[in-house]
Amino acid sequence: MPERVAVLEQALTRAGCTVSGVAAPGDDLAAVVRERQPDVIIIDVDSPSRDTLESLRAINRDLPRPIVMFVDHSDGHAIEEAMKAGVSAYVIDGLNAERVKPIIDVAIARFKEYQTLRSELERTKSSLQDRKIIDRAKGILMEQRKISEDEAYRALRRLAMEQNRRLVDVAQQLITFAQVLKP
Repeated sequence: MPERVAVLEQALTRAGCTVSGVAAPGDDLAAVVRERQPDVIIIDVDSPSRDTLESLRAINRDLPRPIVMFVDHSDGHAIEEAMKAGVSAYVIDGLNAERVKPIIDVAIARFKEYQTLRSELERTKSSLQDRKIIDRAKGILMEQRKISEDEAYRALRRLAMEQNRRLVDVAQQLITFAQVLKP
């Protein structure tokens, strides 16, 4: 194994990369990543173990960054599990020094694209949740005051502006009060 690490370090150095740390098998990979804060995580294994994939899932959740995995042996299931764990590039049949830099570049680009999509999804989910809260608050106002949807929206908006608060926060407060006052 030390020979593989030396080969990988040499290939990375030739590719213009700086190795910030090496984790040995059995090390707490998440702790090493937390301590070293690498820009890219590179894994070189015969075949990804369940423990390695679990560590990568935790890293992807808590400390997301591009992950390149070089493996000697693989199957469809291992590839699928690695991708689910956050691996950005999965390279079978070892390491070719000339290919290291392009592989890392692709992994970084893929990771950035994934992070952009992830952020957009979170914003969309949040926006949809906000919309549901605002619609529910409008419904309460429409029912209680016997007003139209537009009038309910304007009333919420006016209150939000007067209180210098977000519309969704005012809507949530109205829903909470309505629940308390409900007979």
